[in-house]
Amino acid sequence: MPTSQWRHPGLTPRRSAGLTGYERVLARAGLTPVAGLDEAGRGACAGPLVVAAVVLDPGRMSDLTEVADSKALSPATREVAYRQVMRSALAWHAVVIPPADIDRLGLHVCNLTGMRRALAGLACRPGYALTDGFPVRGLAVPALAMWQGDEVAACVAAASVVAKVTRDRIMTALDASYPEYGFAAHKGYSTRAHMDALGVHGPCPEHRYSFANVPGVMADRAVARDMVPSQGSAAGDPAADRGEWPYG
Repeated sequence: MPTSQWRHPGLTPRRSAGLTGYERVLARAGLTPVAGLDEAGRGACAGPLVVAAVVLDPGRMSDLTEVADSKALSPATREVAYRQVMRSALAWHAVVIPPADIDRLGLHVCNLTGMRRALAGLACRPGYALTDGFPVRGLAVPALAMWQGDEVAACVAAASVVAKVTRDRIMTALDASYPEYGFAAHKGYSTRAHMDALGVHGPCPEHRYSFANVPGVMADRAVARDMVPSQGSAAGDPAADRGEWPYG
């Protein structure tokens, strides 16, 4: 077999290994512990971006019966998965990046910075890191970017659960301060109900002005306001007193 096609049988994850395959292969290579990194809130137009790093205890991975890509889990199941991660993690750390930083620095820059901060905030130093979707420079440890990593690696799935549950709790708490937007229901994503509320009330400090739909809704409101006839007029105008439009 040509050298370029040869793979060490002990260092090649098998499809049948499930979510823990990559961690087990990296452990056999001496690259432990393994940290998974993922974020929640990239696509939302309101609320923070939350980035999480998780290092799982290799001896407790069988306890992660509900852990999977957080987007594929119901809210109730995510809460169960979150508790499982808390019990099974050697270390975890979540970074919350506010909308003002996203507007000032850009979403991708905040995402990369958040992953570096989340990894640096772990109580133990990882021997390797797995990131979801794209490579991250400056992690200070060897790392691999994995396409749909939250679907194929347990530590990345765990990080996705921690990031998602942390962010959902933040958005539910923000609902008490800004009840008119319904943050507890849509978590800041661009649903029809959210856009309708944004059109009526305008943006609040938790909205991301760098996202096109936020200034877009503001522009639509301005156009609509300019098209509404003024109800005021010169003093003594009987039409104005009756609330009528006096110009035909």
